[in-house]
Amino acid sequence: MSQQPDAAARAPRASAAGAVEVRRSTRRRKSVSAYREGGRTIVLIPARMSEAEERRWVGVMLDKLAAQESKRVLGDAELTERAERLSAQFFDGRARPASVRWVTNQNTRWGSCTPAEGSIRLSHRLQGMPEYVVDYVLLHELAHLLVPGHGPDFWRLLEAYPRTERARGYLEGVVAADQLPPPPVADEE
Repeated sequence: MSQQPDAAARAPRASAAGAVEVRRSTRRRKSVSAYREGGRTIVLIPARMSEAEERRWVGVMLDKLAAQESKRVLGDAELTERAERLSAQFFDGRARPASVRWVTNQNTRWGSCTPAEGSIRLSHRLQGMPEYVVDYVLLHELAHLLVPGHGPDFWRLLEAYPRTERARGYLEGVVAADQLPPPPVADEE
């Protein structure tokens, strides 16, 4: 049975990257890991670490996450190239968008397509998500260039992408997490 960390060990800290929550574990011996969860960063460390080691490792892990995320963010030109590759791979090149770009005004949908113009827009909220999720949303919008609406023909097109269900599950999880209430704040004594 794992030991529950005390409130001080779980208390969120503020950083330039948002709230940081450090979780100490008696099972963890050497490894340190970190991940994003909602608007905060969770850093997992061994319970035996000193506060100085904790501060050092939090900094290291925040830098590591930032480096990983910066590699994943594609510019509009790379996004267009990616859409062309995906169209060639899954739709025999039939979906030919006139433009593909990131937008910051889509807060309730992941992407949109205007077939008459051939334009595809992806929400900036996808930036930093796993590549297979971005690929799924791109394919979803590319499919709209071939089949308007979400009828059986549309979904048949997306069956070609092997990670459709996984990506949809990921996005559903993000939406569900956004709707959770914020975690309780530990009282400081």
